[in-house]
Amino acid sequence: MNNTIFVVMETNRQKKIAGVIQKDLVDILQGAARDGMKGVVISVTKVHVTTDLGQAKAYLSIFPSDKKEEIMEGIKANTVMIRHALAIRTKNQLRRMPELMFFIDDSLDYIEDIDKALRGEDDPIKNAQKSTQKKNRKD
Repeated sequence: MNNTIFVVMETNRQKKIAGVIQKDLVDILQGAARDGMKGVVISVTKVHVTTDLGQAKAYLSIFPSDKKEEIMEGIKANTVMIRHALAIRTKNQLRRMPELMFFIDDSLDYIEDIDKALRGEDDPIKNAQKSTQKKNRKD
């Protein structure tokens, strides 16, 4: 039994392309949020580019968090237009625009939950038991 762990490091080219995509993606998404959705803030927390530079995974943080599912559906539905706008902005830096995939970055929600637990506002152990009980009732 071979227990080899492979650690894949991003190349400088991948990091550079990810940075360019992240910067321009922020401008595009925040511009769209300003134009059509008042009070919504969209930030691109991280972009990962595959080694073949064919795909880019963008992780988005959306505020207010109660609208994140709805906004994410809109972003995914408009991926082709977003990719086209991104290609126009990066035409001098990239020969080919990677396919875009969008994911919600919920690390801020996770941090907020930890902060509430530390302040004593929320008991994650009791809430975990309640959510387990609700889940078991549905089954």
